[in-house]
Amino acid sequence: MRSVRSPWQFLFLPVLMAMFALSVLGQRGSDQPRVSPNAAVAQTIGVTEVTISYGRPAVKGRKIWGGLVPYDEVWRMGANEATIISFSNDVLVEGQKLLAGTYALFTIPHQEEWVIIFNKTANQWGAFSYEAGQDALRVRVKPQSADHEEWMSFRFNNLSSDSATVVLRWEKLAVPFKIQGAQ
Repeated sequence: MRSVRSPWQFLFLPVLMAMFALSVLGQRGSDQPRVSPNAAVAQTIGVTEVTISYGRPAVKGRKIWGGLVPYDEVWRMGANEATIISFSNDVLVEGQKLLAGTYALFTIPHQEEWVIIFNKTANQWGAFSYEAGQDALRVRVKPQSADHEEWMSFRFNNLSSDSATVVLRWEKLAVPFKIQGAQ
């Protein structure tokens, strides 16, 4: 006797496969090209390895600050997954202690001042699941005018034997924060 198959059974497998494919494509490290490609930078500061991994969006003629990236709201400091920053040893960020580890790097941009956030939940998509209760540290910094930069980037500037300044650059803005080896 032949079994009768429901039309839903024929839809289930393709839908399941499509959902799996989309989840794989959305992961950092996928071999598919992205509109906002992945990037990473690393620097040794004293004896501390600092690594930043992020999605790198482009301006593409859009209004970035106060537009694509709204003021006064948590932003993931990049595209796609939350930006991740790792420290191999304890550090001082803008003079405040932060323990060694891996953190999601968020910010709350304001026109005159930004809040940089190091959140303990490192692996998350964007800022959709962001919880302030998981913040390990918040520091305040001043954004600076800069030459146009089409693709968002992070850089390590002012490197010395025990400190460096991390600078987010995008559009016509630079947002610096200082990292030092903890004493």
